[in-house]
Amino acid sequence: MARVSDDLLLAAQSGDRHALTQLLVALQPDIRRYARRQCHRTSIIEDVVQEALIVVYRRVGTVRSPAALAGWLVTVIARLCMLPALMLMRGVEELTSLEESRELAKVPPDELRMDLVNAIESLSPSDREVVLLRDLEDLTIGEIAGRLGVTREAAKSRLRRARALVREYLLGTTDNGREST
Repeated sequence: MARVSDDLLLAAQSGDRHALTQLLVALQPDIRRYARRQCHRTSIIEDVVQEALIVVYRRVGTVRSPAALAGWLVTVIARLCMLPALMLMRGVEELTSLEESRELAKVPPDELRMDLVNAIESLSPSDREVVLLRDLEDLTIGEIAGRLGVTREAAKSRLRRARALVREYLLGTTDNGREST
């Protein structure tokens, strides 16, 4: 990984926009290289690179030191590459019937991953944010509520609604369960 100076990281963490830009430019080749190693589909590498840069931009303040930066980036990229699997494990697709489960089982995994990315992109910015905070950044409901300035119950409700919308998108249904046209 490109050596990031302590001063550059500290300046970026303190809000210096120029330093943050320099940091993002310096990290981009390493992020791309990590994404090539971690992601099984080459078609998502550029998306992962862009999302990883956004995560660095938003969360650079959580990095303890330049020495910890590489490990943190590897974790971020691995999660981005595995986002569909993380979402599945967290119950995004809490299927309401065996038939829905069979329907999704027929979809090739790579196609399902892309469908999941499209489903997340179809969400409103607030719904997308709550899903990404929980399933990508691994924040607790309490942390999400604090970040969004809402109650824990509101955060849970938003997450439940966003996950239901993702499920509906994946299954091609509307709220009433009939197929969309």
